[in-house]
Amino acid sequence: MRDAPLIDLFLYGRSGCHLCEDAHAALVALFEERSRIGLSNPTLIERDIETDPDWERAYFPSIPVVVLGDRRLEFATSPAKLRRLLADVLDA
Repeated sequence: MRDAPLIDLFLYGRSGCHLCEDAHAALVALFEERSRIGLSNPTLIERDIETDPDWERAYFPSIPVVVLGDRRLEFATSPAKLRRLLADVLDA
C-alpha cells in the first residue's frame, strides 16, 4: 500500500494574504523535513479563493485553509498542527 499514489493537499488562500504565505512556507518546510526522514509528501495544490465564488464563500472567513483527504484545517499557520495533520492522514 505504500506505493499507492498520495492524495493531494489543497491550500486555499488569496493573493496578498500574509497568513497564506506563512502557511505555504510552513508546508514547504514540513515537506522537506518529511523527505529527509524518508516519508512521502502529497502534491501541494494552491487555490486562490478569489477565482471561484464558491471557494470564496466557503473559505474566506478562515483562510488559510488546508484540505487533505477528508480533513480540513482552518487558520492553518501552525507548523505543529500542519505536521500532525500530515502524520494523521498520511502516516496512519
